[in-house]
Amino acid sequence: MKNLLKEKLQRGDEVIGTFVTLPHPDVTEMLSRVGFDWLLIDSEHAVTGLETMTAMMQAMNGTDCTPIVRPEWNDIVVIKRILDIGAHGVLVPWVNTREEAEYAVEACKYPPAGLRGYGPRRAKMLDPDYIQTANDEIMIIVQIETRDAIKNIDEILSVDGIDACYIGPNDLCLSYGNIPPHWENPEYLEAFDTVLKAAEKAGKPAGIFASSDNVQWAKEKGFTLNTVDDSDAFLKNGAESALRAFRGD
Repeated sequence: MKNLLKEKLQRGDEVIGTFVTLPHPDVTEMLSRVGFDWLLIDSEHAVTGLETMTAMMQAMNGTDCTPIVRPEWNDIVVIKRILDIGAHGVLVPWVNTREEAEYAVEACKYPPAGLRGYGPRRAKMLDPDYIQTANDEIMIIVQIETRDAIKNIDEILSVDGIDACYIGPNDLCLSYGNIPPHWENPEYLEAFDTVLKAAEKAGKPAGIFASSDNVQWAKEKGFTLNTVDDSDAFLKNGAESALRAFRGD
């Protein structure tokens, strides 16, 4: 397999994607063709199951948009099944320690580098050389969303096989004792700088969940693996915009 998202980041490009929270292949078919570098298909908070997820990735065929999945948890069985159906990588939630980062790597890589079981049904159908390339091409992103993760960020990013980190700003805000968004908390804002410094030291990209209102701030701050809004927001914002136009608001 060839992971175009990973290739772009390795040569220093900034990339932009979006969360896909609506579980239907029409959504990924459309969004993968508007210019996003990657789509982040969510199964942690969204209701997307494996059968639907498979169809959503099939709908992206013929594009250069990379499918990444956020599993519901850092679980070797869950991650194995997501990769077997063709995801090019995972965004692993709630990684707070070096040990949890190491477990995520083991879940994604075939022996001897990891513990992933063999059975890449759809992935191998798309690429007969999948087994020879998967360990190098699968992208492993850890989600940083707690005070503990901030405290341990250098150790987390030192793990061989972790390709990037990504801040979940809302859970991180909650971890600092505030209801999101609460940008006035200096300790919370300092955590962003801590992650960026650790990522630069490790030579690995960092990203963040951004909205249309602050995605330029994220870019200027130095985050290069970003997402903007999500499919729910696009649907809602588009509908509200049409209504305002009709009503003359």
